[in-house]
Amino acid sequence: MNQIIHPITSIKGSIEVPGDKSISHRAVMLGALSLGNTHIHGFLNGEDCLSTIRVFRQLGVEIDRVAETSYIIKGKGLNQLQEPKYVLDVGNSGTTIRLTAGILAGQPFHSVLIGDDSILKRPMKRIKEPLSLMGAKIDGREEGKYAPLSIRGGKLKGIAYHSPVASAQVKSAILFAGLFADQKTTVIEPFQSRDHSENMLLQFGAKLEKANQEVTIWPSPRLEGQEVNIPGDFSSAAFFIAAALLVPNSLLRIKNIGLNPTRIGFLQAMQQMNGQIEILNLHYEGNESVGDILVKSSNLQGITISGDWIPKIIDELPLFAVVATQAEGITKVTNAEELRVKESDRISTIANELRQVGVKVEELTDGFVIEGKQRIQGGQVSTHGDHRIGMAMAIAGLIAKEPIIIQQAEAVNISYPQFFEHLRQISTIK
Repeated sequence: MNQIIHPITSIKGSIEVPGDKSISHRAVMLGALSLGNTHIHGFLNGEDCLSTIRVFRQLGVEIDRVAETSYIIKGKGLNQLQEPKYVLDVGNSGTTIRLTAGILAGQPFHSVLIGDDSILKRPMKRIKEPLSLMGAKIDGREEGKYAPLSIRGGKLKGIAYHSPVASAQVKSAILFAGLFADQKTTVIEPFQSRDHSENMLLQFGAKLEKANQEVTIWPSPRLEGQEVNIPGDFSSAAFFIAAALLVPNSLLRIKNIGLNPTRIGFLQAMQQMNGQIEILNLHYEGNESVGDILVKSSNLQGITISGDWIPKIIDELPLFAVVATQAEGITKVTNAEELRVKESDRISTIANELRQVGVKVEELTDGFVIEGKQRIQGGQVSTHGDHRIGMAMAIAGLIAKEPIIIQQAEAVNISYPQFFEHLRQISTIK
């Protein structure tokens, strides 16, 4: 499917984006492992999160959809999952395959996890190694480097694991496996990654302690079903923050957005670049910060980001590259080699797609350098099956000289099926 994005004159009004992708996944998983019913409101009905529901139904969990974005998970407790008859297909979802692998590592049965072509290219050794150290028997292509993953679960032992990468998926897989271990399990990261798993584990009743880069979980808790109200996904809201900053004469309010401090690196970067952004109505839902974001058109300045900033902005870096084209001076990103192993090689892909519309980008092994301001031309680009590349290039189209045609635009359904419709609602076309 192709999508044509036309240049616009302003962004106006207010908008609510769909529920947080990370929290939606985890609510299903922990609801499945808890005693009693978990009521989920604001669930993201994107393809990735629906893959998680499909997988846990195959594991014997009853999951009922009771409204458009509301589900009831009928949990039976930690040790009541059933051995699946068929291979578990996670689709395009890296979160589903890695976090579910952590849970399956502690189950007394065999299971196989597989996904689409993108999943088959993504590194799995980063979870195989710690889960194997805990006692799970895991294999896959190239000695467990890639999916499909064959998991023979069972009794696990608690470990202290120094993760070589700051990855919420790796950390969460180990913590979920730690629920089934014989003693406490600790994960130490080089930088703190997003902490939705820790927040939700605490909400459901797990015994857990966290201190910046170090998290410890104790085994065999009594997890109990919860009422989970999922806020809007910050990573989805980021595209509209960027649009309102870049398009002249814009004023936009984005309502009910998750503002977890480990997730809002993009917002902080925009403020440092001189973006006019205000946080309103700040409050808590469960253990998550939630609020509204008010954004005005701004003249942005280039900055450099690296180090512990990267885990907080990792999903928004393709969008950040688009923003950098409109900032005065040099914008530089380093220490972001994790982008090479996402749904696509996001460093190479965003650099190449920006070049397709006339932007000069210097690609680094672990990031990129962009000097602005640059004029974005029209033209034809591709998502390469990556939802965040597609949405980032849509924002580029709003400020381009001529329309931008996005090929394989259906990729946005992975995280934001209503994206193009919502973009049209707040846009004034030239």
